[in-house]
Amino acid sequence: MHDGPAPDSRFPGLRRRGFLAAGGAAGLGALALTGCTGTAPSGDAAGGRPRRGGTLRAAFAGGGAEETLDPHRANLFADVARAKALFDKLADFGADLSARPRLAASWEPNAGLDRWTVRLRKAVFHHGKPVTARDVLYSYRRIADPRQAFRAKASLAPLDLTASRAVDERTVEFVLKHPTAEFPDLLAAFGAYIVPDGTKDFTAPVGSGPFRFVSFTPGRSAVFRRHEDYWDGPPHLERLEFLVANEESARLNALLGGQVEYAHELTPTTARTHQGKGQIEIVRLRNSTMQSFAMKTDRPPFDDRRVREAFFLLADRRELVAGALSGAGEIGNDLFGKGYQYYADDLPQRRPDPDRARHLLKKAGADGLRVTLDTSAVAAGFTEAAAIFRDQAAKAGVRVKVAMGSKDSYWQDTLDSGTLCCYRSGAMPLESHFSQRLLSTSTTNATQWRHKDFDALYQQAQSTRNTEDRAAVYARMQRRLYTEGGFLVWGFADWIVGTARTVRGVDRRAPANTLDWARFDRVWLT
Repeated sequence: MHDGPAPDSRFPGLRRRGFLAAGGAAGLGALALTGCTGTAPSGDAAGGRPRRGGTLRAAFAGGGAEETLDPHRANLFADVARAKALFDKLADFGADLSARPRLAASWEPNAGLDRWTVRLRKAVFHHGKPVTARDVLYSYRRIADPRQAFRAKASLAPLDLTASRAVDERTVEFVLKHPTAEFPDLLAAFGAYIVPDGTKDFTAPVGSGPFRFVSFTPGRSAVFRRHEDYWDGPPHLERLEFLVANEESARLNALLGGQVEYAHELTPTTARTHQGKGQIEIVRLRNSTMQSFAMKTDRPPFDDRRVREAFFLLADRRELVAGALSGAGEIGNDLFGKGYQYYADDLPQRRPDPDRARHLLKKAGADGLRVTLDTSAVAAGFTEAAAIFRDQAAKAGVRVKVAMGSKDSYWQDTLDSGTLCCYRSGAMPLESHFSQRLLSTSTTNATQWRHKDFDALYQQAQSTRNTEDRAAVYARMQRRLYTEGGFLVWGFADWIVGTARTVRGVDRRAPANTLDWARFDRVWLT
């Protein structure tokens, strides 16, 4: 853990401080039964035909010594981008948030939806050995290890990995603990990467992804080179280098100064300043990120649903989007997944009502309530949102104390401690949001929402084959969260990336954490 500045010779004034990302992926559950070849590139065609060769340098915020190349432990955006360069999943989420085949060529259920057969495409690891059913089962069993806390564990929980088996070298029969209609989403789960059978050491990792490992220094850099035998076609780039620049200003200055060609996560203010000026290219991935305040529902004052409802009514969402996001986003309605399949868009849009909020607080015995709001400069807009909400809450007599947390440890610190914090999430299907954050067994349950009847509704939805019937169950779950949940979702932010003018092939539609976000095998340099 690093809590003090340390210079980085690559970027003057760079601070090697941590940055954890609460992210994952958003959307469509699908009963896809047929395979497909690779995802077609959708990048900027202005550069003509892709050019082979060259090195692309990409600047991401990092996490110091906590950074990892173990793809099952990836939690930082930098870790995830490195993982997808080195490894592959059986499926991943497309721009529309439907599960797209990757190492899986196809998947097919039995009539009861409790056994699924997955057939693998021909692919090889970097050491030349083929990707087999044994590798898949080893990877998933490693993720599901009860002694570990891997990110994808909750998503893979429906699998009975003891009963699942390798039918042959390239066929896996997955046995499920209960019928699961949205099984393909499990294969695409955040962090569900396939590693070679028996892998325990990731200091020089071997994957089946588009790039091969060269070197890695946590908190500083990682260097990869082209994997010529990649099943989806070798990358255009010869080399890919990830560099750590925790401050947005450092990433921007490195891009402007020609020290990098790709700068991840720029602010709306930066985008507005440089959009269309010709020096760099600004890529906006629209409404990629849920912005919210997370209330801990298991402790005072938010264990009283009247207090939670009051806080829903304190927020002026339009003011928050305008002020904290500089208008680069849309207002939220206290639910995740706006625009995704199953999203409950028929619920009334909440508007600020300080008088009603004050009435609810009085009924709850919380007159003159004082509460601490944890925030950090760990993410764009967090500190601004905290200050804006503090002033909004004061209109109903609520005193909000804003507490600044460490960028190195903010996400871990606020997961279990505190009562109210700034929170965000990348795109993922609605069912993944439920399974990762809102079930009693969820490992990243920031609101401490644990209700057995809610868990049962989730299982009911997963066991329902008919899409309309499943949607009805998800609607019930969302109505409950809307009235008494712990996420005050005030907006959905654009995700902003900057590139040098020489860069082509960067996807302009893919939300953060989906297949074509930070997908450097499709990028080339003019």
